[in-house]
Amino acid sequence: MNIRTTTTRTHHSTVSARLVRAGLLSLAAAALISSAALADDAAPAAGTPAAGSWQSHKFSFQYMGFTSTYSCDGLADKLKKLLLAAGARADVKSQPGACASGFGRPDKFARADLTFYTLTPADAAAGGKTAPGLWRPVAFSDRSPRDLQIGDCELIEQFRSQVLPMFTTRNVVNNTSCVPHQESGSLIDLKFDAFAAIPANKGAVPANGGG
Repeated sequence: MNIRTTTTRTHHSTVSARLVRAGLLSLAAAALISSAALADDAAPAAGTPAAGSWQSHKFSFQYMGFTSTYSCDGLADKLKKLLLAAGARADVKSQPGACASGFGRPDKFARADLTFYTLTPADAAAGGKTAPGLWRPVAFSDRSPRDLQIGDCELIEQFRSQVLPMFTTRNVVNNTSCVPHQESGSLIDLKFDAFAAIPANKGAVPANGGG
């Protein structure tokens, strides 16, 4: 009887310990879920306006690719559209660089000189000139922007690695894959969120331009 009583008590103690451990693990899991939810709530939401400050950029872009060849003026025009689509201020300047070929003639070493402004989040309480901005989704793919084609795949790769870091971005997903010397099998698929200005009027440069 004593042995059975001792065994029963030991069994109950073991069960109780397991229940306590299970309860603690449940509480820990709940705490982690709660913390994750709070972190998600603290993250800036897309489409929520916030103060931003303008950053000035000057960059000489030299195209190096195997599949497509651009004239210097054609490269400058395409880069301007990419800059605007990525969230640059409306007064982008994209000019043909020093090229051996003349206007409209393809050049294997096409260049373009870029001058543009990007918006970065700022502390409005810190003072200084600010402009209203928000996070907005951007996607580059075939025909998005409209003039973008599969033949521009290598240009998108260079834009992503050389120019996009000058923008304030998050959630960058790049599935772009370019096959040299051919368009078949290439894919343009670049997505990201960009912090960009809220235009007061279509095509207008926001007030407090900072430059």
